[in-house]
Amino acid sequence: MESVAEPLHMDPFPEHSREEDAGAVFVLESKGTWWHAGFHLTTAIVGPTILTLPYAFRGLGWGLGFLCLTTMGLVTFYSYYLMSKVLDHCEKAGRRHIRFRELAADVLGSGWMFYFVIVIQASINTGVGIGAILLGGECLQIMYSNIFPDGSLKLYEFIAMVTAVMIIFSQLPTFHSLRHINLVSLLLSLGYTFLVVGACIHAGTSKNPPPRDYSLETSESARVFSAFTSISIIAAIFGNGILPEIQATVAPPATGKMVKGLLMCYAVIFVTFYSASVAGYWVFGNKSNSNILKSLMPDEGPSLAPTWVLGLAVIFVLLQLFAIGLVYSQVAYEIMETRSADVNQGLFSKRNLIPRMVLRTLYMIFCGFMAAMLPFFGDINGVVGAIGFIPLDFILPMLLYNMTYKPPRSSFTYWINISIIIVFTGAGLMGTFSSVRKLILDANKFKLFSSDVVD
Repeated sequence: MESVAEPLHMDPFPEHSREEDAGAVFVLESKGTWWHAGFHLTTAIVGPTILTLPYAFRGLGWGLGFLCLTTMGLVTFYSYYLMSKVLDHCEKAGRRHIRFRELAADVLGSGWMFYFVIVIQASINTGVGIGAILLGGECLQIMYSNIFPDGSLKLYEFIAMVTAVMIIFSQLPTFHSLRHINLVSLLLSLGYTFLVVGACIHAGTSKNPPPRDYSLETSESARVFSAFTSISIIAAIFGNGILPEIQATVAPPATGKMVKGLLMCYAVIFVTFYSASVAGYWVFGNKSNSNILKSLMPDEGPSLAPTWVLGLAVIFVLLQLFAIGLVYSQVAYEIMETRSADVNQGLFSKRNLIPRMVLRTLYMIFCGFMAAMLPFFGDINGVVGAIGFIPLDFILPMLLYNMTYKPPRSSFTYWINISIIIVFTGAGLMGTFSSVRKLILDANKFKLFSSDVVD
């Protein structure tokens, strides 16, 4: 039986201090239910990046691809479950944490851990925000080029359009206020997955199906690097890095509610991740694009599925990207409003409304500018997964659990957690190296403010 360690120090982030913390009171207000948490979690994890899974499989093949996908799914569910247990324990001990950085600093008792987590979180959230705007602009460009083949609009102009819409939606004041948007996001993810799977089946069973080749790289070193890049991509797809902030939106007591939200989220993950991986890789093999929609709509020749199916899928992806950009912006907004807002005045008072509008607009303009300047979506995805998601989602939760519950060193739980930490630390280091290597190899394709997204 595992013993629960009693807190050895006072809560460095006491509840009464949060009453004066505008980021906690406003952005992370705790009014939600477990199903609202499920909507937020699903939006944070199940996004258009699942259309990258066939591309990840091409660096692994069928066997390793399924093994890595299943392993990542099991480990991340276990990881998020452990983190929710740690959060529940802290809440019962009178130390409810609503931020990842506060939880890590409290449990590990290290001030530098607070800043380590905040830097990693900020990098992930800004990276995802940039990626959401970039992919949204690409979706608009795909629709435009099909309607107006000789049109003159460039990618950066579509990115500007997406950024303008994001600026408007970013004015929704709280994380909880996104609950209905994130329900629609969940339905959209199911919608475009089924449409893409249907399109792949149509392409694969047509009279002239794409040639299929499932062979890996011929060079052994290239195979190893490709495999670790693929592992990093899958880690990024499963990652979220904001589970404590999502649990913060649940009305107290939050004990047990996040597990229900996780079960909802992973039911959607099971349906979408496996179907998109199998269908896309089955049809295109090692020619899979980093966005399977682009494989279905090649630059040369006709589309490989009915235009209306692909068009509807692109629209669904575009709409969900707005929700994803909003979810991953909440940590940035919470940090900004902790400093800029006055909790003693109303959420919509002029004193708080004007700074909120200005700061959120500037943040979205920054993300939009970076998306237009650096359209390297596929390569950046692997780097973000290795550097950001692996520490926050595969390493820290196990460490936090062992430090909080102190399972005996002879216990199965202790060694499972230590094994996961060791394996994914190694995978993160190798993934970082191989992903950065791919960025360097692809550097000659990169062009600032290009009209093409580099795979």
